[in-house]
Amino acid sequence: MGIVSGLLLLPLAPVRGTAWVADHLLQEARRQAHDPRVVQARLAALNRALDEGAVDEASFEREEERLLTLLERQARPTGRTTTTNQARRRHV
Repeated sequence: MGIVSGLLLLPLAPVRGTAWVADHLLQEARRQAHDPRVVQARLAALNRALDEGAVDEASFEREEERLLTLLERQARPTGRTTTTNQARRRHV
């Protein structure tokens, strides 16, 4: 970046800095939301809520399916084939 373009873009520095921070916060939030340990803890809390009657059966099943899907997506990118995936491939 040249001196002239640097001076012309200087007023945009706060906006670019804010966008950079927001992007990094979003990446960290996604990383934490998809951490298998966090998802497993959410599943355990969901089961406790069902046992305590804080969640009805339909809500429990929807949230459980969403969390299990997150865990399954986590397993796929590694390139390893799990026994569940192998069994699905045989039946397809």
